[in-house]
Amino acid sequence: MNKAITDGLLLTPAAFASGLDMYSSGDGTAGSDTYANAINAAFIPADQDFGGALELIKTQATQKLRYMGQTPLLPGCYLRITARVKAISGNLPAVRIAGYPALGDGSRVGGLVEYGPSVQLTSYGEEVEVSAIVGSGLRGGVDMVWGMRPVYGHFGLDLIGQNGGVVRIDDLEVEDVTGVFLRDMLAQVDVRDYGAVGDGVTDDRPAFVAANAAAQGRTVLVPKGTYLLNGDVTFDAPTRFEGTVTMPVSAVLLLRQNFDLPHYIDAFDNEEIAFRKAFQALLNNADHESLDLGGRKVSVTGPIDMQAATPERTSYST
Repeated sequence: MNKAITDGLLLTPAAFASGLDMYSSGDGTAGSDTYANAINAAFIPADQDFGGALELIKTQATQKLRYMGQTPLLPGCYLRITARVKAISGNLPAVRIAGYPALGDGSRVGGLVEYGPSVQLTSYGEEVEVSAIVGSGLRGGVDMVWGMRPVYGHFGLDLIGQNGGVVRIDDLEVEDVTGVFLRDMLAQVDVRDYGAVGDGVTDDRPAFVAANAAAQGRTVLVPKGTYLLNGDVTFDAPTRFEGTVTMPVSAVLLLRQNFDLPHYIDAFDNEEIAFRKAFQALLNNADHESLDLGGRKVSVTGPIDMQAATPERTSYST
């Protein structure tokens, strides 16, 4: 458990023994149908493998099971949802972890992947574990990349495939696995953990702003990729660029802790563009009165338009 992020938060859903009225056959939202008194569901108090378990008959094309409690989703946090399932009789379904991404008012956040990889049940009585990871950032191993918008989720699983199968499901588990993804959680903040995509098309400015706000003195890491910033971005924290950024001509990138040309070259991967953006930041920022070129000689292929670099100004002096 990553105590630095989730200490004090209730992550794991209630046990089935607490009542099937806490589990929905829909999305888990308030007012959705539950499995309490459902003809295709029953609590089994003494399963030989699981102890208490939910026995469920598949009657729908996608048989949903969602915890109706709200599992909180925090920026930069990654959760692994795990279930153990076994087939009892009838047709053998496939099983996958699934979830409902919710805004604060309970409405769905659209356009997100809401389920993990499926596992096919192949025999009766065999325990099968299925899991998926949900989180804000596009990281390797994250099955449901939900970005920054969802505030909480309703998590559970889906049974897919032919109807008529009977399965038993052990109590669901949700654990914080953030530490798996953060190379040095105390030393740096990764912009991907705040929703940055790095595909050169998605506007990653909100993610950069959020990462800077969360850094609190730690280094902000911009990993490999091309990050579109459709507006001004200021980094008060130290920055490390493994990827590059692209911005409109009028947008300002201010690296307050690394205000020198070599860092701008790392950010833009082009010496002339880097010099133009660093010079633009100098003109727009009262914190610095000089730009350290770091010993670099830069060839400029055309005039630097000071008006375009500072469109809101009509004069400049220092």
